[in-house]
Amino acid sequence: MIKVITYGTFDLFHYGHLRLLQRAKALGDYLIVGVSTDEFNAVKNKQCTYPYIERAEIVKAIRYVDEVIPETCWEQKISDIQKYDIDIFVMGNDWEGKFDFLKDYCRVIYLERTPEISSSGIKTMIREEK
Repeated sequence: MIKVITYGTFDLFHYGHLRLLQRAKALGDYLIVGVSTDEFNAVKNKQCTYPYIERAEIVKAIRYVDEVIPETCWEQKISDIQKYDIDIFVMGNDWEGKFDFLKDYCRVIYLERTPEISSSGIKTMIREEK
């Protein structure tokens, strides 16, 4: 069985998120998604529209996702890869090169983002409409 892992905030879930999860799942048999906790987002100076528990439930409901885990810090990725016996680590290509240090533990793949859609862009558009 080939296990794949990816991480994200998944705030304001959109088509780009869905495509990323779909393509990540296509790389293996079992997809684990680390969803950033509210506490970790605070460390990253990110404020979400929805709390962790709701974002995690939305991601868990996606048919491509087999398991959701909390992402609590940057450093947990190596231990998660070892704990869950991960074969492939996947992130969007806006993170290109940032996780290459994980190549010592598994295959690292950066997938192209869906053009012209992002949670940040949606939030900006909503703010501008107010």
